[in-house]
Amino acid sequence: MNILIQLSHPAHFHLYKNVAKGLRMDGHQVLFVIKSKDILEDLLVNAGLPYVNINQHAHRGSKLGILWDMIVRDWRMVQLCRKHKIDLLTGSTPEVAQVGWLLRKKVVNTTEDDAAIIGAVIKAMQPFLQCILTPMSCETGVLEGRTVHYPGFQKLAYLHPNQFKADSEVVIRNGIDPNKPYFLMRFAKLNAHHDAGVSGISTVIAHRLIQMLTPHGNVYITSERELEPEFEQYRLRIKPLDIHHVMAYATLYIGDSQSMANEAAMLGIPSLRFNDFVGNKKIGVMEEMEHRYGLTYGISSHEPEKLYAVVEELLTMPHLREEFQRRRWKMLSEKIDVTAFLTWFIEEYPNSIDAVRGADDKFWKRFQ
Repeated sequence: MNILIQLSHPAHFHLYKNVAKGLRMDGHQVLFVIKSKDILEDLLVNAGLPYVNINQHAHRGSKLGILWDMIVRDWRMVQLCRKHKIDLLTGSTPEVAQVGWLLRKKVVNTTEDDAAIIGAVIKAMQPFLQCILTPMSCETGVLEGRTVHYPGFQKLAYLHPNQFKADSEVVIRNGIDPNKPYFLMRFAKLNAHHDAGVSGISTVIAHRLIQMLTPHGNVYITSERELEPEFEQYRLRIKPLDIHHVMAYATLYIGDSQSMANEAAMLGIPSLRFNDFVGNKKIGVMEEMEHRYGLTYGISSHEPEKLYAVVEELLTMPHLREEFQRRRWKMLSEKIDVTAFLTWFIEEYPNSIDAVRGADDKFWKRFQ
């Protein structure tokens, strides 16, 4: 098959990078299509993967601009599908569903966001959707009849032990001693369509956290937004593809990014996410990671004192790393290698829909 994969966020690159490799090994042709978003293009360049950028200069600040961008991406994808004789499209965007419907091609959409979080995306996708793959903990609302749930998390597509082995040499190459405690902080832009009105770690809170952490180890900050001058000394200057190796050896992660908090949890690193999503909008994946497996902590941005208290509790917890690795392995024992599953699902689609909906425990074990 000729397969088009659309990426609109760095997390989607990680979701599909190993899937694309597996598909190519099985003889399929894969075309990556992207829009400019944060470090997405850098990730593809650093990985040496060819791609086509169909939306370099996105319009911001108006609904009309967002709609126009989507129409432009639709048209450019239609042209690419015809040029490359695409048989199947996959990705996490409405455009994948829209273009697939327009050209009568097979489409596999993916998401790990609940319908309550991505309402605008759901509306743009609903009339055109064939099927959407999502973790069992996600709620897709009006799309439920076309949803295929699986026992896993999207981030296990690249952080499952079958797909990722942390390399201490990568950490050392970035000037960090993996054998000494250090802490990773993340400041997100919080400017995505679902981030409207959401706040996170302020300058005052960042100062307090650094004061708490530095007696116990070095602090490194990775930031999407512009850093205040006083925080520049903590900035982590790193190749985008190295971040998960650095994360895997960290003592603790704190940030206002949902994605990186989830990634740290997948690696068995205690993670704290501090933003307005917590308590206001239910995020199924994060709820499961927090309340079933105890790998992450969600704290509302209205409760900074609670944030400090949890940090202090973790800093004084005996055998912190060993305990969280134990929790991680419990989670992994109940989940699948999502890369193996998604590769199979795409290759067997649409027959794979019925196979999954009738699946038993024996079926899922083949992907562990």
